[in-house]
Amino acid sequence: MFALDVYVSSGEGKTKESDVRCTVYKRAMDRSYNLKIKQSRQFFNDVLDRYPSYCFSLNSFEDPIIARIGIKECLEHDLLIPYPILSEKAGAYVAQFKFTVMITKGKTTALTGLPLDEAQFKSEHSIKDQAVLDLLAVYIILFLVVNG
Repeated sequence: MFALDVYVSSGEGKTKESDVRCTVYKRAMDRSYNLKIKQSRQFFNDVLDRYPSYCFSLNSFEDPIIARIGIKECLEHDLLIPYPILSEKAGAYVAQFKFTVMITKGKTTALTGLPLDEAQFKSEHSIKDQAVLDLLAVYIILFLVVNG
């Protein structure tokens, strides 16, 4: 299985993080730390109870002050992964799609995420180097052998 992030832009396709404050986060499953501040521990325990492995917004917490204090210390110790707001030049729109996909012998199946109509999007880029295409084919075969 693979996680894919697809970014679509109405501009040149050169996104950057916006100055707008991020409000969507996900717990870093591989990290742990004993938080020092009481409000941070309260906030993180609430995250563990309500969103053990899912994304969440700071707007979903009842006390915004505790959430702001908790998010600061959690980010300092890499307990949470932010989903920053991406932007491009003025007037351009940026959309992000996240998928978990499974590659099998016959097809690629999206396990999560909203359905994406690929026919609506055209890219001017493609892989033309035969060596890279051969390497990708070998990788897919190895992946299928390992994961049966």
